[in-house]
Amino acid sequence: MAFVLFRSAALIVAMILTTPSSARLQEQPTEEQMREFLLTAKIVGSRRIGKGKTSPYRLTLDNGTMTHDAAFQPVDEYKPSIRFDNGNTEMNFRDSYKYSIAAFELAKLLGLGDMMPVTVERKWRGKSGALSWWLPVKMDERQRISKGIHPPDIEAWNRQMHRMRVFSQLVYDTDRNLGNTLISEDWRLWMIDFTRAFRLYHTLENPRNLERCDRRLFERLQQLDTDELKEKTAGFLNSLEIEGVMARRDKIIGHFVELARQKGDSAVFY
Repeated sequence: MAFVLFRSAALIVAMILTTPSSARLQEQPTEEQMREFLLTAKIVGSRRIGKGKTSPYRLTLDNGTMTHDAAFQPVDEYKPSIRFDNGNTEMNFRDSYKYSIAAFELAKLLGLGDMMPVTVERKWRGKSGALSWWLPVKMDERQRISKGIHPPDIEAWNRQMHRMRVFSQLVYDTDRNLGNTLISEDWRLWMIDFTRAFRLYHTLENPRNLERCDRRLFERLQQLDTDELKEKTAGFLNSLEIEGVMARRDKIIGHFVELARQKGDSAVFY
C-alpha cells in the first residue's frame, strides 16, 4: 500500500492533539543518555509484541534512576532464495537486526536521526539483537488511514513523508509498510524496522516515489562519504551493501537533478 501524501489544505482535522509541555520535553534524555541506558540498564521485564514479521519483544529496562521500555529484534537469517505469498521470489534473502542499527547510523549521517528511535546492539537471553528506545506514539500509519484521521499541518506532514521516501529508496527497504511508520502525539513521523533493507541492487526500487526532496537532505546525500559510512556501520553492513547504498545515492541525486531541470528548482526542493 502506498503512503498517503495530502494535496489539499482544506481537509478537516479529525482530532485535537495536545503538544507536550516544554518542561516535559526538557526531561527527555539526550541521544547519548538513551544509548548508554540501552546498553547498560538492567532488563527487568519482557513480553512478546504481537505485530511485525521479525518477532520483536518489548523489554523493560531499569538503571536505578530511570525505567523505560525498548523494542528488541533478534532476527538474523539468510536464505539462498525465498518465495513470498504474493508469488515474488528474492535471491540471497536476508532478514537481519543489523540493518536496523545500520539504518539508524545512516539516518544520523543524513540529518534524519530524529525520525528514528535510538538503536544499539545488545545481547539478551543468549541472542544478539537490535535494541531500540520505545517511542511514545499514538498510532501507526495503517491505523491513521483506517480511521480517516488527517494531520493538522498538511505541508509539514508531506515533508516528513518525502524525507521517509528518499531514505527508503536509499536503503532499498523491501518491507517499508504502514505498520512500521509510527506517529507521535505531536504528529512526528517515526520510521522503525529496517531488517529487510540494504539490498545489493544499484537501482532504485521505485523512483516514482521520489517527487520532492528536503534541500538539506539533498546536500547531505551529496556529501555522504563511503569511508565515513563504513566506519559508522562497521559490523552491520558489508562492502557490497555499502556499494549498493552509494550507487543508489548517485541515482537519487541524478533523479532529483533531472526532475528540477524539468519542473523547476522550487517545485522539487523545499
